[in-house]
Amino acid sequence: MRRKLVAGNWKMFGSLARNQALVTDVLAGLPQGNCEVAVCPPYVYLAQVAQLTAGSRVQLGAQDLSPKAEGAYTGDVAGPMLKELGATLVLVGHSERRHGHGENDSQVAEKFVAAQAHGLLPVLCLGETLAEREAGETELVLARQLDAVTQRAGVAALANAVLAYEPVWAIGTGKTASPEQAEAAHAFLRSRIAKQDAMIADSLRILYGGSVKAGNAEAIFAKPNVDGGLIGGASLVVQEFLSIIAAAR
Repeated sequence: MRRKLVAGNWKMFGSLARNQALVTDVLAGLPQGNCEVAVCPPYVYLAQVAQLTAGSRVQLGAQDLSPKAEGAYTGDVAGPMLKELGATLVLVGHSERRHGHGENDSQVAEKFVAAQAHGLLPVLCLGETLAEREAGETELVLARQLDAVTQRAGVAALANAVLAYEPVWAIGTGKTASPEQAEAAHAFLRSRIAKQDAMIADSLRILYGGSVKAGNAEAIFAKPNVDGGLIGGASLVVQEFLSIIAAAR
């Protein structure tokens, strides 16, 4: 049985005082259960959040990483640096990186490989735009994004990874894929992987990300192929985040 994971992506939000209050309150109210929990703050707050979550069941994640281990890459942050600060996982290919920073499938695959090479669990983000969904291209886009990674790293690499389906049209828009739409996309991804390795496909966790809230989390997480969530804005609101975590138990 796949253990559910709820990861909060703080995006470019936070301050020392706000982070202190948020993490303290989340830890105080964290519901019991076997659900895994992680938070992904901006780079500059990783050390602070690592201290705040030390010894708790909340894992530390990063929002991105460089494909390079070190070198003259001003502004980039390397995997070994994230690992040294206590990060255990890292988002790779988030839609805001793909569409806002022009990252292509090949670059995302390179970052996926780098994450694993440095002992970090990559959370590979996949998803279609509204135009692509309306054109009936959802599966075509997901297949292309997934295949770029499996062709580069091999399907066996997915045994030590997490996928996150995040329809671009549902991120920060207030729109949410219906539980049925989410399940269909997750089932497609799992079936595509199963064609190469059924055992990995069965054990692979696939999260849903896209305007998940306390009010819709339970219905989405109840679907058989949804193994938790990648939570944006709601992870910055204590009671919302705690309710979503409770829904994934």
